[in-house]
Amino acid sequence: MLHDVGVDAVPVRRGSELAEVDGLVLPGGESTTMSKLARTFDLLDPLRQAAKEGLPMFGTCAGMIMLADRIEGGAEDQETIGGLDVVVRRNAFGRQVDSFEADLAVSRLDRPFHAMFIRAPWVEEVGPEVDVVATVSTGPAAGRIVAVRQDHLLATSFHPEVTGDSRIHALFADLVRTAG
Repeated sequence: MLHDVGVDAVPVRRGSELAEVDGLVLPGGESTTMSKLARTFDLLDPLRQAAKEGLPMFGTCAGMIMLADRIEGGAEDQETIGGLDVVVRRNAFGRQVDSFEADLAVSRLDRPFHAMFIRAPWVEEVGPEVDVVATVSTGPAAGRIVAVRQDHLLATSFHPEVTGDSRIHALFADLVRTAG
């Protein structure tokens, strides 16, 4: 998706590699495992520092959890990068069998975005500096916050990378470009 919007993507596995990138995507996956691996490989503190210094970051699903300042339903020892003044509820939409799709009105997009939710979190609370980018508009999850932005941080509870629609990634690429 990043290549589709004109971005060169490289993997980042070490803190020293953060200095080589203009932005960072934190993917979906299992957030407690991601937290433990970031700590094990001495990446958590460099990620926190990079977020504080303004490195644009985009978290999808577990990546959203990693960017949250506070987690509901997380493991007792689960750590985050932080930076997003939000409370995120882990696995809020349920188990794998509860995965679903929904069309979302997304800020700065001209038409709905067809989103895929897979064991997804949602945002329970947002701080005063957080912009709500999208909410679920229909069904039992109506009104739930599923995309947010705060300064140089963007997060979605859904997986835009599996849709074939690169518009969310384009929003992130624009965020990186404007950050300089």
